[in-house]
Amino acid sequence: MKIAGLKGHMAMLGANIMWGFMSPVSKMVLVGSVVTPLILTDMRIIGATFLFWFASLFTKHEHVSHTDMMKLFFASLLGIVFNQGSFLFGVSLTSPIDASIVTTSTPILTMVIAAIYLKEPVTGKKVMGIFLGASGALLLILSGQQVSNGNGSNIWGDLLCLLAQLSFSLYIVLYKGLISRYSPVTLMKWMFTYSSICIIPFSYSHILATDWENLNYPVLGGIAFVVLGGTFISYLLVPIGQRILRPTVASMYNYIQPIIASIVTIWWGMDTFNILKIVAVILVFTGVFLVTRSRSRAQMEADKKMQQ
Repeated sequence: MKIAGLKGHMAMLGANIMWGFMSPVSKMVLVGSVVTPLILTDMRIIGATFLFWFASLFTKHEHVSHTDMMKLFFASLLGIVFNQGSFLFGVSLTSPIDASIVTTSTPILTMVIAAIYLKEPVTGKKVMGIFLGASGALLLILSGQQVSNGNGSNIWGDLLCLLAQLSFSLYIVLYKGLISRYSPVTLMKWMFTYSSICIIPFSYSHILATDWENLNYPVLGGIAFVVLGGTFISYLLVPIGQRILRPTVASMYNYIQPIIASIVTIWWGMDTFNILKIVAVILVFTGVFLVTRSRSRAQMEADKKMQQ
């Protein structure tokens, strides 16, 4: 594997490891009901905005054209606002297990969109890889399923969670070209700035009404991780993987999240390890490997020229 390809894989792996930690850490932060899901989302977006602007002081200044600034606005809507906002409200309406299951649709949606928009081939190896990865993720999620306290399934909640995955898949495919033109810091600085402008008018009163004085140190530490690790670092890594890897390959790392979440919950004594989880992990990594080994459009076109 070439150094550039390895860099892309490590970037997407790192980002999804951070997002895998997000589930148990966020649950810990939200347990006391002082911080609501809406407030936590606001803190992620606004906190990351300040961090990216601070980071930009130590990086080379890049001029972004007016056309690309408009593209970054729509990219921020798909990659951050609609993705995080739809998932937030979706989870509030449906069960956590349904929301987790819906997230496994991201690589499938990405493959379909990439096939339509980028003319990426839908190969048998790619389909098999996505099937194995999804099977492993679903097995992992279902093996850890617990009875919810009256929080049952809701079709509108499920559809909102699906919309969140669709918006992120569109972002990965449609803005691959834009991502390659600027540094991750420049890209995220403007995307999170646009996202903050979009959310603050709808949540300003909730921020003021939050009882900040009742937050203890573990909760503050959890919030710090959500902002720094689960948002700033992860969104810094995603553009690196996005510009190097094919969209379907990049989205396959989504299946790493339930593995990391399971490891953390077992470590914290919230779950137990069993044979199903071992099988699930094997399926996920086998699926990721198959998709990374599938042939791209460029490779197939090169093969045709060789045969002519």
